[in-house]
Amino acid sequence: MADELSRRGVLKVVAAAAAVAGCKTTSSGTTAGASETSTAPAASAAAASSATRTLGRTGAPVEPVSLGGEGILRTWNREREAVPMILEALRLGVRYCDTAPAYAGSLDYYGEAFRQAPPGARDQVFLASKTHERSRDGSLRLLDESLKRLGTNRLDLWQLHDLRTREDLDEIFGKGGAIQAVEAARKDGRIRFVGITGHHDPAILVEAMQRYDFDTVLCAINPSDPARLPFLTTVVREARRRGMGVIGMKVMAAGKILADGAATPEELIGYGAHFADTVIVGMRSPAEVRQNLAIGRALAPQAKEALAALERRLAPRADEYSYFKA
Repeated sequence: MADELSRRGVLKVVAAAAAVAGCKTTSSGTTAGASETSTAPAASAAAASSATRTLGRTGAPVEPVSLGGEGILRTWNREREAVPMILEALRLGVRYCDTAPAYAGSLDYYGEAFRQAPPGARDQVFLASKTHERSRDGSLRLLDESLKRLGTNRLDLWQLHDLRTREDLDEIFGKGGAIQAVEAARKDGRIRFVGITGHHDPAILVEAMQRYDFDTVLCAINPSDPARLPFLTTVVREARRRGMGVIGMKVMAAGKILADGAATPEELIGYGAHFADTVIVGMRSPAEVRQNLAIGRALAPQAKEALAALERRLAPRADEYSYFKA
């Protein structure tokens, strides 16, 4: 496809990032022979600023690709791999960082990375975490534990995590529910903005938006989306109407699409970033950070025909690539 992500230009940037790291990119979009430490200068400010968008009404500048809280970060006792990966993202100027108490040691890895990073590193990123608790008291407990583990006194974004059922919503918005924790934490400055997340049922996220004026939504976006329980024509459309920030996840379906050779990282990041303000990607190494940020910074405007062709290509296995839906 001639229009698909201006593929030649994207691959030139990826190749340049790989060369800096002393590695080569493979056909699967991973990197081989990569050094896990880099003494190369950070990516140019011009490259980063040219890719900047605004995260809805938060006004926060974000890039097409952000650092997800999964990948190597959703593990325990792997600091030697996880912390250098975060440090490389910070060095390269990543703007949005995602984590959650449910993601194993992710909070702790971030906390250690902020301690090792140059002064002020925490203040240079939009830091997002979550609560999977549905009650006020449980959520506030998780928030305070999260802040301690992260080594910070505030979150830029606190999200009600993985909303799946109306029972979830009834508990959150009922007496003693998590929405009261949101209001309390916002009032005392422990959080700045509030969002919702989900990849199970788009109707639940739309209903949540109708019950409360959230700032952002984090939802699943990949080319299999139109085939069943679509988020793009429901959640994303409603979020845009309300001026909310949109964050995409599951852009590679946990690597399943790449493993099948059905699409490239460039195509999948380009698709997700076309509809979202930023996409969060779980990464495993500094080399993957360099590669994915380079892809994001080289993205060209997406043609509707190319997006539709990618959807058609993945349609025969759409159920597999939407395994996370109800």
